[in-house]
Formats: sequence, structure tokens, C-alpha cells
Amino acid sequence: MTTTLDHAPATRTWGLAFAVWACGLAAFQLALALGAPWGEAAWGGQTEGVLPTGLRVGSAVATVVWLGVAAIAVGRLLGPTGRRRTLLGVTIYSAAGIALNALSPSATERAIWVPGTALGTALAWLAWREARAART
Repeated sequence: MTTTLDHAPATRTWGLAFAVWACGLAAFQLALALGAPWGEAAWGGQTEGVLPTGLRVGSAVATVVWLGVAAIAVGRLLGPTGRRRTLLGVTIYSAAGIALNALSPSATERAIWVPGTALGTALAWLAWREARAART
């Protein structure tokens, strides 16, 4: 005998919340790649104004990566195992990012990205737990 709960779709609430965060980060990186004068808020805060070409290319690549991570978080790429592994990896990567952002010589970068990365880390961890519990 089956119940209604046996057929309930897996929840992706935290995955969606993390994906929104990742899309926000992708939008920031895209703006940098397109020439937004926010260099002191990114890449170690080593550049005031518009980033040099190499870092703008890095921001363009980061845009694509974060959009891909967002798609994975909501279950659109890689399947259940890939989703769980990616979310765990992003959780670990983002946790390290908190420390790296805290060490930035840029006060602007520290003010924005220490709390921003902490939020992203928490959302990635919650999304990973959700995916692990649902096995989806």
C-alpha cells in the first residue's frame, strides 16, 4: 500500500534559495566583466574602478560557473548525486572564502563579502542537507 507521501515531489526550497544567491553573485561578476567600476569589491580589492582585462575575463568565467552551480542546486544539471556532491563542494569552498575575504586588504570587499559569503555558505549547506535527506 502506498500513501500520498510516497509520491510527493522532493523539496528544493533551500536549493532554490541558494540558487537565487548564486545568481546574484553571477550578476555581480557579469557586471564586473562588462566594466562596472567595482574593482575594490572583488578579486582581493587590488584594483580601484574597472578591472583589468585578465580579471574581467576571470569574472566572465565566474559568471558562467555560478550560473551552472545555480542550475545544479535546483536539480537542472548533473542529477541527484552530482547535485549533492556539488552542493557539498560549494559549501566547503564558500567556507574557505569567508576566511579569504576576511583577509582581504580591501575594507569594501571585507564589508560586502564576509557576510555575503557566510550567507552563501549557510544556504549551500542547507541545500546539501535537503538534497541528502531527499536523495534527489
